[in-house]
Amino acid sequence: MPKKKFSQSDSVEIQLNPASKIKTKKKNFKFTPKQVQLLGMMLDPENKIIFISGAAGTSKTYMALYGAIEMMSDDHEKQLIYIRSIIESADKGLGSLPGDIAEKFDPFLMPLYDKLEEIVVPQDIAHLKSTGRISAVPINFLRGASWTNKIIVADESQNFSTKELITLITRIGEGSKIIICGDAMQSDIGKQKSGFMPLLNIFNDEESKQRGIQTFIFTRDDIVRSEILKFIVKKLEEGDFHV
Repeated sequence: MPKKKFSQSDSVEIQLNPASKIKTKKKNFKFTPKQVQLLGMMLDPENKIIFISGAAGTSKTYMALYGAIEMMSDDHEKQLIYIRSIIESADKGLGSLPGDIAEKFDPFLMPLYDKLEEIVVPQDIAHLKSTGRISAVPINFLRGASWTNKIIVADESQNFSTKELITLITRIGEGSKIIICGDAMQSDIGKQKSGFMPLLNIFNDEESKQRGIQTFIFTRDDIVRSEILKFIVKKLEEGDFHV
């Protein structure tokens, strides 16, 4: 796949591959130059693992899924696997919820469903799910997995332990790409237990970049959700709060 080029204007309109069988909502998506830079990094076939760090409201999950849909548009064999922790801020474990594993994990998938609904038309979301091109799994169910020609979006990765993240990145096989999104400020397992920033820092060097492992940092200036959220994050950072 050739490397895609994007201009760096103040606001960039991008449409998904018009020849794709995945139909998107009939509107253009306006991205900031920083988001365009990230999209180019994700779509570069030389890049295999991308760590994305950023505060709430920087569109980490949206951008990761947008990039995944673009890659699936270009290659109809590609499949998307969405991964999250079963940890939640209310300190309730997965076992406290009724039903089988799929039913228990379903409440944790709202960010996936919400973002897909912003990007893809409903009938195509249903088709992608029914044909197995989109699936989801908890982080602690990865032992023994081996991913070939998959796009992995690991969300809320600040809630992954170091061991879980190592398990995640060592599942990668030929033709696969792993996109790891995290916000160190919002770890529900505590800063000391989270493996997200330690692993990001390990791979944040030139040797890793040359091997296709990239790190991307959004700052509070990149928050697009609202201006008040920028102020909230600023105050929390100044107070060194991790919520």
